[in-house]
Amino acid sequence: MSGWRKNNPSPSIKKSWSHEEAKEKLSTYCAYQERCSWEVRRKLFEKGISGDIVEELIDFLVDEKFLDEERYARSFARGKFRLKKWGRNRIKMELKMRQIPENLIRKGLSEIDPEEYYDTLLSETEKKWEKTHDSDLYKKRFKVVGYLMQKGFEQDLIQEAIDSIQSQ
Repeated sequence: MSGWRKNNPSPSIKKSWSHEEAKEKLSTYCAYQERCSWEVRRKLFEKGISGDIVEELIDFLVDEKFLDEERYARSFARGKFRLKKWGRNRIKMELKMRQIPENLIRKGLSEIDPEEYYDTLLSETEKKWEKTHDSDLYKKRFKVVGYLMQKGFEQDLIQEAIDSIQSQ
């Protein structure tokens, strides 16, 4: 067992990248999927890279068009809405957490078609309404509202969607 340990260092010890290796790895990382500078900073921190070199690497990625915060915000909003069925509030909160500027968050949210948004909300409301088994209508409504708010939909639109379903 001790021979194994000598040849295989602990998996928790991560090897740091050289400057050129970092450029190459980050280019691949950003080309694979849209990223924001916050995610790149986290990746560099994991690799033990900090200081001026971080800004230099991020500038390189921006100059080479691997990193574009507006493109990221638009892609993020489209993806989370279409795939995870998130509402605007959740998307906005997640983008803020990733330190995306407010004006770019607005541009990202503009990617969501209002009609498609409301249709998705109605569909999610119907699904949750059917799955929620509670004889007390007030409790059932409370659970559905809570679920939809957690997904990031706006309270007024949720109320409208529930009223629409209950009137059917």
